Amino acid sequence: MAANRPFRLLWSARAVSFLGDSLSLVALMLYVADTTGQALAVALLLLVGDFAPALLGPLTGAVSDRFDRKRVMVASELVQGGVLVVIALWLPSTPLLLVLVGVRAMAGQIFQPASRAAVPALVRDRDLQSANAAVGIGTNGGEALGPLLAALLLPVLGIRGVLLLDAATFLVSAALLTFLPATRRRPPEHDRPESLPAAAAAGLRHIASSRVLRAIGLGYFAVVAFNGIDDVALVFLARDTLGGAESAVGMLLAAVGIGLFLGYGLLSRPGRRMSMIPLLIAGFAVSSAGNLLTGLAWAVAAAFIVQVGRGLGIAAMDVAAGTLIQRTVPEDMLGRVFGSLYGAIGVAAALSYVCGGLLLDVTTPPVAFLVAGTGGLVATLATALSLRRADSP
Repeated sequence: MAANRPFRLLWSARAVSFLGDSLSLVALMLYVADTTGQALAVALLLLVGDFAPALLGPLTGAVSDRFDRKRVMVASELVQGGVLVVIALWLPSTPLLLVLVGVRAMAGQIFQPASRAAVPALVRDRDLQSANAAVGIGTNGGEALGPLLAALLLPVLGIRGVLLLDAATFLVSAALLTFLPATRRRPPEHDRPESLPAAAAAGLRHIASSRVLRAIGLGYFAVVAFNGIDDVALVFLARDTLGGAESAVGMLLAAVGIGLFLGYGLLSRPGRRMSMIPLLIAGFAVSSAGNLLTGLAWAVAAAFIVQVGRGLGIAAMDVAAGTLIQRTVPEDMLGRVFGSLYGAIGVAAALSYVCGGLLLDVTTPPVAFLVAGTGGLVATLATALSLRRADSP
């Protein structure tokens, strides 16, 4: 991958973009909390930034199937940078801020499937696994460093300065992407283009007609819906159940990130080819078992170890699902399939936060983890059976 200049450009652009995105998220959360003093306002900010655009995943994915993906990515980054400049200079009231954040998030939702769908045009088929793992390292590295940089820069630059810095990261990303080759062929002149809603519907029909894609999509949705609770439950487990201090909370929250880096690092090694369906099922199983064992943990150190293992599983399922889609979906459908998958994952995570919070209120953190892990393992078994039937004559 290091010798592939187009892929290096895409990787660098994504890493810079996601770094800036996580940087501005911290700044905006602090701004909303300071100006409103309401936790609900912060929750609305997160919903507008993550959940709402996910609902339009099939439609935003259709954009990258309609136009040249290089241009789509450049335009998405420029829109996000422009919106952040407006927010930084204006610092509007919360309702207008939510609208602007929604516009920026929609542009980001268009960028995500376009950048994933562009990978097969830049690397050889045999390198897809390592390329997707490298993309995961860059994305998660940016998201992990963002909050740390925000903590360092906010006292120096303030809210406006950090937001303007984020806008600059999007401009840098767009500049890097301009050096990419065209990543999608133009449709023949005689082909009459569909409307975007019709194209999105065609993408959903394609997923529904494919046993493999249905199994991957439904399995991924179910595993995330069960296991996304750990982002909320780890705080209460470390503090209330295991009697840890605030440092223990931070250590457990960082454990999955450590596992992700280890997993992506192992899968990104050149020449390491694996069968993607077993890797997907193993990722589902390991990530679910990590939460199940977390519910049985007797100490912070034990919970830390199994959460690192959970991160390994998440890396495996991300790389396997992405590589399977890139190898089995027609080039002109890739954006819609990726858009639908990531949209479904966003919806599943939101459902997990809500239902997991309710479960925590009526039970205990260990019970919540046991329920999450068990449900994820059942979903893993169902996915494995579905994919086995899909491979059968």
